[in-house]
Amino acid sequence: MARLALHLVRGLAIAWLRYPRLTEAQRQAQKRRWSRTLLSILSVSVREKNAPKELPDCCMLVLNHISWLDVFVIDARFPATFIAKSEVRSWPVVGWLCTLVGTLYIERGKRSEARRARQIIAAELRRGTLVAVCPEGVTTFGRSLERFHSALFQPALDAAATLQPVALRYLDAAGRHTDAAGYVGDTSLFESVWTIVSTRHMVAEFNLLAPISARAQTRRSLAEKAETAIARALGVPGPQGTSRARHRPRTAPGTNADPPDEPR
Repeated sequence: MARLALHLVRGLAIAWLRYPRLTEAQRQAQKRRWSRTLLSILSVSVREKNAPKELPDCCMLVLNHISWLDVFVIDARFPATFIAKSEVRSWPVVGWLCTLVGTLYIERGKRSEARRARQIIAAELRRGTLVAVCPEGVTTFGRSLERFHSALFQPALDAAATLQPVALRYLDAAGRHTDAAGYVGDTSLFESVWTIVSTRHMVAEFNLLAPISARAQTRRSLAEKAETAIARALGVPGPQGTSRARHRPRTAPGTNADPPDEPR
């Protein structure tokens, strides 16, 4: 734990003092290195499936959400700007790091703020920023999938972006599904970190599925296509068979901050 604490302190120092002066390429390299070191300290290895060398310039990653660790698993390979609810700013250490490295926050329940956030996200996509979102809005153990909030897909439509679905799961050393990474229920951040550290040789596996063009789509159709693709790749039940009682709506990336979705 001492090594982890030192790495977190070092990350805060880099993000506060050095990060603002770096070029975009240098920032991505720094995020990649820091995330890989974090995963190494936690004894978490990353396994990629169908990952290209590069992603399209105007691209939004869409992934299922299991843990605060998801951000760093993705950043270790494809450094991205994550979308998060505003409450994440106050999270100890992790929230501070997210803020310092440019996480885009959404204020839930405010229509004007939601419109402004959509415009900012669409602008980031157009300028080539890789944006990542977890549209379930809650974490799960990865044994099922929550409904994808279609409002979060509007910026992809506005920017005519390519949607890149990502199916994420965590495995133990024997290759079996593990709940150890799940940041759900009343688990504190410290308890979650301790569980991960105590689980030796965990594997974070992410599978990049067939890209989806946002052209000639609606945000509802994009949400449904991404949701179906990820559920099928993971071999888990879709939202129709999911109980919300098991999940905690407090996650880092991706929240339903916009007005209610249109009926599906």
